[in-house]
Amino acid sequence: MSAPAQTPRAPLMSLDDALTALLVPVVPLAVVESVPTFEADRRVLAQDLVSALHVPPQDNSSMDGYAVRCTDVTAPGVVLPVSQRIAAGHAAEPLRPGTCARIFTGAPVPEGADAVVMQEDTQEVGGNIHGVHINAMPRPGQWVRRAGEDVTRGAVVLSRGQRLTPASLGLAASLGLAQLPVMARPRVALFSTGDELVMPGEVAPQDMPPGAIYNSNRFFLRALLQRMGCEVSDLGIVPDRREATVAALKTAADHHDLILTSGGVSVGEEDHIKPAVQQLGSLNLWQIAMKPGKPFAYGTVGRDAGAGALAAQPCHFIGLPGNPVSSFVTFLLLVRPFLLRLQGALPDVAAALPRPVQLPAHFDLPRADRRREFLRVRRNAAGGLDIFPNQSSGVLTSAVWGDGLVDNPAGSTIAHGDLVAYFSLAELLA
Repeated sequence: MSAPAQTPRAPLMSLDDALTALLVPVVPLAVVESVPTFEADRRVLAQDLVSALHVPPQDNSSMDGYAVRCTDVTAPGVVLPVSQRIAAGHAAEPLRPGTCARIFTGAPVPEGADAVVMQEDTQEVGGNIHGVHINAMPRPGQWVRRAGEDVTRGAVVLSRGQRLTPASLGLAASLGLAQLPVMARPRVALFSTGDELVMPGEVAPQDMPPGAIYNSNRFFLRALLQRMGCEVSDLGIVPDRREATVAALKTAADHHDLILTSGGVSVGEEDHIKPAVQQLGSLNLWQIAMKPGKPFAYGTVGRDAGAGALAAQPCHFIGLPGNPVSSFVTFLLLVRPFLLRLQGALPDVAAALPRPVQLPAHFDLPRADRRREFLRVRRNAAGGLDIFPNQSSGVLTSAVWGDGLVDNPAGSTIAHGDLVAYFSLAELLA
């Protein structure tokens, strides 16, 4: 009697298709908060900021020196009497013809003046006449910062969906904005699964039981989420039991925008995430043709009626692989753009990943993989890329040693000197 025919497995989804399926349906969070500009670093703007004034508000000097009419400086060395002194923050009187005004950086340029001569190009006149030699011929507009040179009234200075930086906070302050409208932080519940996991500090290395490992994923995932501006609820380690996994998902869904898990998303008998999510909601993505990171999952988990206004919308769920490098890489390539999209900071799905740089490989990769592969590499002094010798998905040392990832297409080998696509980890972590 012949064995029953096995149902062929569906082909793995490509990373590009997975990004589209993951990101297109995402609706940015609707909650907007007003926060002090001092506290808005890394927050995402919820609306365009339009300037109500020119910056600078009037013409001002960019140098310490003397404000002049160019027509009054007929030759180098001409002497002009000083008719007024103008400091930053003080009003200026119109400049009388045939005179100059002592002026300081940031001070308003007086009406009638059309240039500033820096003090190094002048020399005070001795005796009782308070004047200066103008030793350089000025050009109209010299050392004058024009009103609106930085920002014009009515201009959109910072755009909705822009992640704020220290420089943009300063720009917002220059518009007189003490509060900024920003998107609410995504609330993320984080937990790991696996009976083998032990927290550092709970068991000394010499006392670790057979098969136990320290939970490294929990540490870098929490840090990555916080870098992305999330409010993180760390729910710890969930035992490898179906009922415990279901209970953790139900509790997390009612009070969070996203549940992020690590481990338990493969196809083994002890991997309970997939059936638990399907029991409580739906699983929309399952396994991707990438290495490392094939066992990636996305779905939704329903909320109880007691969740109030949130009950109408299910909670997002993302399951990452348990191997640390797989978890790290899939976060950067998939979770990061998802969180940007959720915060309204990624309007164009095509820009989910940064544009790679083409650099020469200073290594050989003679064996091609069937999946799209992300290799941990580091730039060298010769302008090329070195590869970490062990590319196993369990070797987290490779992610610390490396400063980037080579995006190697499925079925491709690499020879020394080939140009390869390089993603900077600094850019992916920004």
